[in-house]
Amino acid sequence: MCYVGMADEEGIPYVLPMNFGYEDDVIYLHSAQEGHSISILEKNPNLCITFCTDPKLVWQNEEVACSYRMRSDSVICHGKVSFEEDFDEKVKALNIIMRQYSGREFTYSAPSVRNVKIWKVAIEKISAREFGVPNKNAGQYKEGSSF
Repeated sequence: MCYVGMADEEGIPYVLPMNFGYEDDVIYLHSAQEGHSISILEKNPNLCITFCTDPKLVWQNEEVACSYRMRSDSVICHGKVSFEEDFDEKVKALNIIMRQYSGREFTYSAPSVRNVKIWKVAIEKISAREFGVPNKNAGQYKEGSSF
């Protein structure tokens, strides 16, 4: 899953969690044909897409509150969205998205392909960060343990 951020005409941010596919420096997303995000993107195609690994609680000293932090890795991508309208390209994009989660391709009915909006985002800028990297003496929270 990724989080897709955009801004409307007044500069109000709007962020959506979305499923995605990735191939050849392009991120593929899908949605309904209409909606708030589509209205925003028709006027401002700029997007920020964020990916993050599952955060894990870590600390340097279990007794010191300010030594606690969340450990995760993240990637932030910027680009402009374009909407794919070609039927065969939409099928290709749907399969890229489905391979991301299932490792396989599918067949799609003509109405389902026509009724989906495919977003193509060519990555223009990318950055990555590793947050909360503990030092060698740090502890790590494990599910089921107590504080």
